[in-house]
Amino acid sequence: MSLSPSLRRLAAVAFAGAVGAAGLATLSAAPASAASCSDVDVVFARGSGELPGLGIVGTPFVSALKGDLPGKSVSSYAVNYAADLAQTSAGPGATDMSNHVKSVAASCPGTSFVLGGYSQGASVTDIAIGIRTLLGTGGTIPTDLAPRVKAVVVYGNPLRLYGQTINTASSLYGPKAKEFCNLGDPVCANGADISAHLTYATNGTVPQGAQFAAAKING
Repeated sequence: MSLSPSLRRLAAVAFAGAVGAAGLATLSAAPASAASCSDVDVVFARGSGELPGLGIVGTPFVSALKGDLPGKSVSSYAVNYAADLAQTSAGPGATDMSNHVKSVAASCPGTSFVLGGYSQGASVTDIAIGIRTLLGTGGTIPTDLAPRVKAVVVYGNPLRLYGQTINTASSLYGPKAKEFCNLGDPVCANGADISAHLTYATNGTVPQGAQFAAAKING
């Protein structure tokens, strides 16, 4: 497969990110919980090169959201996809994300959803909510289930490299989306600071994203 310059750039950053994330791997090694019929189900896609699981951003995000929703049960699902360094697995990831939402929605009519992703996982989320990207195509969440998706929170979204955000690209999900892009992040800000792409878990944006999602759920 021949990658465009933009995708080669993402792949290079993803490789560096995978090396950097290796030191934080213990945060993402635990499998996501899958409690049936919770009040809120967080569906999160990890970044490229990370171990299977919620990932270095998704794990603390779920933990923070649980703390922000006392009295509500919160389950989580780690999107099952390759998260490959070549940036070719976002489409299949979106299909897995959308299939999970459809399955839980059918079995648990009272469950609301929070969608999220980091790096390539943000592209997974974009595709699942119907936004066209350069990272492939995949299954999308049916529009009739959109009201049950209360919030979308992504970190280091490559969509920004092409002049778009979830807010500008989706009238359906934009009003309930929160995107974080660090200054200098090569993946979302066209910067040159790889470390900027690796600090979302520690720079305060994870609790900010969780607070945003909690407010949408409670609102």
